Amino acid sequence: MKKILIATSFLLATTVAQAGHHEMDDMHSHEGHLHETMIDGKEIVVDPQRFDIFVTGLDNSQIALVSVQGMVCDFCARGIEKTFGKDKSVSKIDVDLASGKVLLAYPAGVKIDLAEIKKKILNNGLNATDIQIMGI
Repeated sequence: MKKILIATSFLLATTVAQAGHHEMDDMHSHEGHLHETMIDGKEIVVDPQRFDIFVTGLDNSQIALVSVQGMVCDFCARGIEKTFGKDKSVSKIDVDLASGKVLLAYPAGVKIDLAEIKKKILNNGLNATDIQIMGI
């Protein structure tokens, strides 16, 4: 019985420590993360079907397609969503973890600050390797 309590306490402490790691606000490190694949995000290619769904209803907008290197887990993707969700000029966000792409929709009249996008990605412990702007 004592061994079960010790094992349960250890598992609970490990779970709490991991959850605490994943509750950081705008920055996170991949130190200690073990992942089987690392998406390099260099190719500026997006799934056409996913893109079509994203732009549905976005008339008179512009899209920033951001290639991200280092996005390896769901926490990475949620951190980016949270960061850009705070930006009032961003009207819609889609993070594709599998391809290392982030789609950001802005109204047509907004000046998109590429340096600011790169900084926000970097603040999440990742690197923006390329950004393309498209009008729709």
